[in-house]
Amino acid sequence: DFYDFEVVDIHGNKVSLDEYRGMVTLVVNVASECGYTDSHYKALIRLQNVLGKQNKFTVLAFPCNQFGSQEPGSREDIITFTREKYHVNFPVFDKVNVLPPHVSEPWDYLIRKSGAAPNWNFWKYLLDENGQVLYSWGPWASVEDIYKPIKEAVDKI
Repeated sequence: DFYDFEVVDIHGNKVSLDEYRGMVTLVVNVASECGYTDSHYKALIRLQNVLGKQNKFTVLAFPCNQFGSQEPGSREDIITFTREKYHVNFPVFDKVNVLPPHVSEPWDYLIRKSGAAPNWNFWKYLLDENGQVLYSWGPWASVEDIYKPIKEAVDKI
């Protein structure tokens, strides 16, 4: 399942996704220079504030530069952007490829299990507490539009 993988966080440290087992997660490929950036970051932060209080939910953000080269910065640039501009309150990981070539293993898993590959920034996958994909949504689906199924998944824990 998704929580079996190891990734690198935005600070360059290896992280086992197993530490999120038991939580519902919303996995998102993020970008700093996208037209969806402001609305999605603000909504993801609100979502984390509302549903993350009881340690049953978290957003997991994976910067990606594959769509329109809209995440061109270094780790330090991304850290500064997410911390200073948005005060992000959820984990941010190292930049990844979410599509071939060189797609990261966790993202390959998400694509295979959902049957839906990202076609732009801010693609969202909802995973249950066991690391199984429940839903996926493109960037046109606002966080507010998908709140109900996320809340339902969290309430089942």
